[in-house]
Amino acid sequence: MSHSAPPPDGPPRPIRTPCIQVCTVDGASGLCLGCLRTLQEIATWSRMDEAAREAILKDLPGRVSQLDPAFRDIVPR
Repeated sequence: MSHSAPPPDGPPRPIRTPCIQVCTVDGASGLCLGCLRTLQEIATWSRMDEAAREAILKDLPGRVSQLDPAFRDIVPR
């Protein structure tokens, strides 16, 4: 007999994400031009806990300065 986790209390909650489906990475900084996350952050986003995701979301506006100057004006804000 196997033991499984109890069923959730309703449908899964959506995960808040900064993704805007503009997936182009700035080679100099390694940041996505659409959401300003790193490839590692994008890859692990759904497995992060909410506190980790919120910390990254709070940090995103300051990352614009890390982009190649040629891209800074085209990044959605």
